[in-house]
Amino acid sequence: MIVEALAPKALEDGAALPGALLTELTALYASNEEFQQLSGDFPDPSDIRPEQVAAALAEELAQPGAEVLLARSEGRLVAVAVTLGHHPDPADPDPWLGLLMVHADERRAGHGRRLAAYVEDRFRATGRTGLRLAVLENNPKALAFWTALGYEETDRRPDLAHGRACVVMRKGLSRGR
Repeated sequence: MIVEALAPKALEDGAALPGALLTELTALYASNEEFQQLSGDFPDPSDIRPEQVAAALAEELAQPGAEVLLARSEGRLVAVAVTLGHHPDPADPDPWLGLLMVHADERRAGHGRRLAAYVEDRFRATGRTGLRLAVLENNPKALAFWTALGYEETDRRPDLAHGRACVVMRKGLSRGR
């Protein structure tokens, strides 16, 4: 799996993502209709449009320290992750994984685990000691996934963006992994 960062400049000042990449990203987001229904991020989870995906990514990248990571396998976009180097709450020392989504056709192939490990390794290499994420309470599949990867519940609270009920999870990033 090859992971590359989506350059923040790609979406600044109204710039458009390259058409082929936007098509791939839209297909990835649309393939996860069940998650989209749970999250409510798009008005019609069964009809996700390229301009909606571009706007969602631009909103993510507008956050200081945000990064969008694109994971490819055999040339195909198989997963996307959004990280936040610093939480908006200055009392929270950990970076956050805001989204990790695997294309529905590529599930159960290990891409999600590998991308999560990649994110963990990147933050570990910069001396960070933990990584947090929030899982929607109504998403038991995601809770099971993250628990299997060693994340532990630390809190339950609404998310900052939409007030949705979430389980906050954390994994320590020790040097030995």
